[in-house]
Amino acid sequence: MHRTEDFPPAERFDRWREWMGRTHAPVELSSEYAADFRARQRTLMLGAVTVWPSTVQPLLSRRTAKLIRRSDPETYNLTLVLEGTAHADWGDRDAEYRPYDLHSQNSWRPCAVQVGQHDQSVRCVGVEIPRDLLALPRRSADRAIGRPLSAREGVGALLGDFLVRLSSDTAAYRATDGPRLGAVLTDLVSALFAHALESARDLSPEAHRRTLTLSIRSFIARNLHDPELTPSVVAAAHHISTSHLYRLFQEEDATVGALIRRERLDRARRDLADPAQHGVPVHEIAARWGFTHHSAFTRAFRAAYGTSPSDHRQAEHHESQCRAVEP
Repeated sequence: MHRTEDFPPAERFDRWREWMGRTHAPVELSSEYAADFRARQRTLMLGAVTVWPSTVQPLLSRRTAKLIRRSDPETYNLTLVLEGTAHADWGDRDAEYRPYDLHSQNSWRPCAVQVGQHDQSVRCVGVEIPRDLLALPRRSADRAIGRPLSAREGVGALLGDFLVRLSSDTAAYRATDGPRLGAVLTDLVSALFAHALESARDLSPEAHRRTLTLSIRSFIARNLHDPELTPSVVAAAHHISTSHLYRLFQEEDATVGALIRRERLDRARRDLADPAQHGVPVHEIAARWGFTHHSAFTRAFRAAYGTSPSDHRQAEHHESQCRAVEP
């Protein structure tokens, strides 16, 4: 974590400018809050891909032609705005950004970005991807820069949710997960650019497969409560055949049907262990997660966890009470 609050007020903006110069493509920075600048940023390294969750006071950032000639790391950048506003100007076009809009940029095109206004800090998550990793031809990716991109629906929502979850909790990830997460992130950015250009055919087959698989997993997670959720329903929602769906998951850790059952059981297990839901009947929790027959739910739960739903709930309740009385 890099925080300007760790330095005396008079040094904070210069420290931030120095930090930006070391970690990003060189830019000119100015701010009316430079006398006591407040900003913080974490750095997540995912192989060759970098993610920066940040909160900054209003500032103006300029990537000029002179700076580009001096240094060009040849990267694509995407920033998800979570709180506050921003405005970008490329000379021939400009764009306004509000929460869950996505700002796109590459390191070889001049641009001025006003981050925040009226003493309103901006919270965002930035992504930097080396040019050669993007699963699109450069001519296609460049045409996506500056186009309206939203994280409220479709591929943009998948990307936005991924960035928010990734940046909010990194404790569950191992160092070896970094390159794989970076590959998923690169595919999602590639798919978003392709969607904005209506040129999905430009995506590599592998990038298209990974993006489609992630979309399917997200669809399943959102619809676990529906007892009619089956592989055929999943396939129809994504305009593919069930055989195509099965082929997609041949390299995954479970078939589609097994994934649905596993995710339902996991959600039910968590609810049964929740002290706030101790009074909710087991059959209601089962129905909440798409199990229409209590006996079938009990058998599946026992097969997965080696105990019945009721015994699991009692064991978790007992453990919770013991923790509560520990000195």
